[in-house]
Parts: sequence; structure tokens; C-alpha cells
Amino acid sequence: MPISKAPYKRTYQHTKARGNEYHIHCDLCGGLYPRYKTFIINKKFSIKDPLILKNVNPNLVSLSSVKLRVCPKCARFLGVVQPGKAVRKKLKM
Repeated sequence: MPISKAPYKRTYQHTKARGNEYHIHCDLCGGLYPRYKTFIINKKFSIKDPLILKNVNPNLVSLSSVKLRVCPKCARFLGVVQPGKAVRKKLKM
């Protein structure tokens, strides 16, 4: 009997050739996680106040985006990543 394949491709991309990878603090919860386990989220800054938009020329305002590194736990909470296999099985029942 052949072994069933996963519906996704597992990638394990290390940035260094050998040794431990450095750890990064999650930008939401502050926990320490290896860099390869974190997910990158781009948050954009926008102005929604109508009083400010009336008084300021929109061409002069530069809106930037911030790169956040998020741990797997926070990424699941935000909906960036699907929950684990055991939780998905429970939800199907």
C-alpha cells in the first residue's frame, strides 16, 4: 500500500549552513521562536480621519507598510495559517 502524500509541500529552509539558527521575538506575543518558524505579515498604515484628510494634501503624505514577524500560534489566531491536523479533524466531525 502506498503512503498518502501531504496536500502541501514541506519546506525547511535554513539560513545558515550549520549550527543553531538565531531566535526572534514574536511582534505580537513577544515569545522567542526560531526564525524559520515565523511568518511575515505586512501591515499598512492608513489615515481614516476625515478632518485630517481635508487639511492635508494626499500627495504629500507617504503611507508605509511595516513588516511583522509572527509566531505560528499568533498566525493561526489571525487566520494567516490553517490550524494543525488534529484540530482540523475535530472541526470536520
